Amino acid sequence: MEQLLQQMEKELVGQRQNVRLLLTALVAGGHVLLEGVPGIGKTKMVRTLSELMGGVSKRVQFTPDMMPSDIIGHVVFNMQQNQFETIKGPVFANLMLADEINRTPPKTQAALLEAMEEGQVTIHGVTYPLPDPFFVVATQNPVEYEGTYVLPEAQLDRFLFKLTMSYPSHENEKQILSKHLPNKRNHERNQEPLFTWDAILEKRRQLEEVVVDDSILEYITTLIRNTRETKRLLLGASSRAGIAVLMASKAWALLDNRKFVTPDDVKMVARPALRHRLILSPQVELEGGTSDHIIEETLAAIPVPR
Repeated sequence: MEQLLQQMEKELVGQRQNVRLLLTALVAGGHVLLEGVPGIGKTKMVRTLSELMGGVSKRVQFTPDMMPSDIIGHVVFNMQQNQFETIKGPVFANLMLADEINRTPPKTQAALLEAMEEGQVTIHGVTYPLPDPFFVVATQNPVEYEGTYVLPEAQLDRFLFKLTMSYPSHENEKQILSKHLPNKRNHERNQEPLFTWDAILEKRRQLEEVVVDDSILEYITTLIRNTRETKRLLLGASSRAGIAVLMASKAWALLDNRKFVTPDDVKMVARPALRHRLILSPQVELEGGTSDHIIEETLAAIPVPR
């Protein structure tokens, strides 16, 4: 796992924290929404993970005319065999990249609800299990809204994390550019996977061994309930959000080679786990506030367990 992290950080310059959060979500059994302007490496991040993990990976470019059957599959009549045949869609994969998910209508977005929550899809009245592990990474552009469909709260709640990617620093930008010089291009990377999807299942089993003290549970509970009580939010965090913070904290600790959760683990995963589940009040939006600011202020107001 450490080799996987290092290789991804090497390929994705300046994205160390997002890379580790991406793998944290994978180990925790959740899905990830990647948000960032075009051209900063969202798709590259997922493609690099698929190359280093092996298994079955599918990429779907979401468009306004896409139908749910384009995602989950459909039934056709086979004239030669004189019977109906099920054609499975790209959702039948270990890793599915849903590129620009907000460019497709809600009807098609909803096709992923059952898949992301229950690990199965229903085609023509028949339920089919998806591969295990099943990991969805969706991307969206935060600045271009023409021809897009905002993800509803129920859809956003299916994502464990919302990761935001920003422009790289000056030094990182220079390093990215240098990788594209003819004399600096890396030789072909070994195509052998560094990690397997079966190993991810083993990591998930190890999550059960990570100890969470009662004081940490109290810390997470207080955080979740405080988001519901503040007048700066129209909608606070749900119980599912609390479970997300708990599981992500355990996964982050496991990636740090620890079998116990600390308050710092909770602080690390709180923003990506909660930022897309909160709805700001109109006054806060007018003042330029963000859900990240409110999460930070809420964490700062809660006594840290010793």
